[in-house]
This record gives sequence, C-alpha cells and structure tokens, in this order.
Amino acid sequence: MNEQIVSDYYGKVLQSSADLKTDACCTTEDIPSFHKALLANIHDEVMAKYYGCGLIAPLALKGTRVLDLGSGSGRDAYALAQMVGPEGEVVGVDMTDEQLAVANAHRDWHAERFGFSNVRFEKGYIEKLDRLELEPGSFDVVVSNCVINLLMDKPAVLAGVKRLLKPGGEFYFSDVYADRRLPRAVREDPVLFGECLGGALYWNDFLTLSKQAGFADPRLVTDRPLEVENEMLQEKLGRARFFSATYRLFNIDALEPACEDYGQAVIYDGSIEHARDAFILDAHHVIETGKVFPVCGNTYRMLKESRFAGAFQFIGNWDNHYGIFEGCGTQMPFGEARAGIAPAACC
Repeated sequence: MNEQIVSDYYGKVLQSSADLKTDACCTTEDIPSFHKALLANIHDEVMAKYYGCGLIAPLALKGTRVLDLGSGSGRDAYALAQMVGPEGEVVGVDMTDEQLAVANAHRDWHAERFGFSNVRFEKGYIEKLDRLELEPGSFDVVVSNCVINLLMDKPAVLAGVKRLLKPGGEFYFSDVYADRRLPRAVREDPVLFGECLGGALYWNDFLTLSKQAGFADPRLVTDRPLEVENEMLQEKLGRARFFSATYRLFNIDALEPACEDYGQAVIYDGSIEHARDAFILDAHHVIETGKVFPVCGNTYRMLKESRFAGAFQFIGNWDNHYGIFEGCGTQMPFGEARAGIAPAACC
C-alpha cells in the first residue's frame, strides 16, 4: 500500500534530509534573501526534518488563509505563517505521525518567536480532503512541496484543491515530473517512490489532469533538471529524465484553453512586497513596474480576479477578439500559417 510506504519512508526510514539518496526531494535552487530571513526564524529540528523539491512562497500573502498539503515537519507552514501575518492563517495537513509530532512540538516556540499564533496541523490524507473539516471555498492559496508525486490518486488531489479554493484563489506547488510515462517496475519500487521519482507524472499527463480538474491554463513558474547520481537507482530508471517544477493553477472558471488576444494590457505599480521592480507571474511573464505590458485574456483574468488585482492597472475589455495571442506557442492550423513549415514527422 503506497500510503504505508510513504509513511514509513518519511516517518521511520529517513531521520533527516541527509538520508535522501537523490536531490529530488531537496531544494537546491537559489533562495531569495527574504526567504532566508523567514527560515532563520524556524526551529532547527523542523529544518532538519524538511523534505521538499522547490520553493513554495508565493507573494502577496498578508492576511490570507493558506493550506499546506503534506506539511511534514512544518518548515513551509512556519515560513508561510510569517508571510500571512497575525491576520492570516496557515493549516497544514499530513498523514505521517512522526512528522506531525515534530511540527506540533514546536508550535509554542514559533508563536513566541513570531509574536503571534496562526498555524495548526491536522492529520489527514491529501487524496481525501473532503473527509477533513475544511470549509469549501475557504482558502486563498493552497501550497504543496514535492508531495503529489507520492500520491496514487492525483485527480482526487486536484479536485479536492479546486473545491477548497476561493474563486480567484491559486494552487501554488512544486513537484517532480518525468519526460515519459514510467514503467510499472519503477512506479512500484519503494525506494524510487520514496525518493519522489517513482510516482512522478509524465509532464503532459499532468497538464491534461489539471485541465480536466478545471484549471484551464497551468502556468510554469520555475523548473530545474534533477540529477540521480546513485548508480543503482540510475540503472533502474533507465533513460527517463526528471525535473523539479513549480506551477501555479488559478481557480478561475472563465479561463480559456488557449491564450486569446483581446488587445488588453496591464501596468504594474510595484506595490507587492519583495517585487518592487517587477512582478513575475510565471516563466514567461516578467512584468516590469510602470511599463504597459500586453497580455492575453487569461493573464488579464489571473491578475484582475485574484489577490494581485490591487497592484495593477487594467487596460482594455472583452469587446474585440484578435485571435491567438502572438508568441504563446499555438498557431492557426490553416494555409498561410503553415507556409514554410516542413511536414511533421512525429507520427
């Protein structure tokens, strides 16, 4: 049973992040200076028991309600608690008793350190969020750090997140993805599964599942290749390649399947803390302060119908449509759009 494998691996086999056999479940990317300041306020034992593959600290969290799925020892929850402040709340959910014990053991320590108490942890299964006493549509942001790959019923996770998010809320999460669908031997290997590789989704399957769950336009924020240096694990994995990636999915029902051009633009005012010079929505949208920035209809909605709205001036409406937004990676399939393009050889 995968739940038992994961619980045993993270609760009994691993004693600290140093016991991991790969870097798939560890953050190696550069940490922003403001995040380092948050981590400096977190208890040493909580830090030592941390396992995660990315940074899940989206901006503009003050006063928001955040749900941390697979909160583990509480590292991310306690970092986010400082960002939401005394008017906000962070709820962590985890199924591993040993990890929850660490997280709960230091609640008072962190409350004294921060000057307020706004974190709580619940034992539960992320695939069964509807069994917890969490009110639908009550969270501004849901986060998860290298956890979804450890779960078998990934559609159930996405459906549960969609149910709990407020309109305009977002699912901001890091996870591990593969460049192909993995064979059963890899998926069922307990060490590869515990190391966040065996359960990694093929990236294109992830995009499909997200859209089926109602998140029409998944946005990639950051990504990095994963190196598996353990020779025994390399042999089992064959030529499959793995990547750590952070995505953001917005709970906005009106988002379209493609980036459509309505002649719209936004101007960022630089008011979001830690993003004075530019706001980074995703890997393709670095919006400089004060500059008129043309956007597709989906990006317009993501900014206008979310917690970011107050930091932007919005130009345009929905009266006129100009086809696919230029440079979005999609093109018209007819006649002149195909001129000069060699016949595809992929099939």
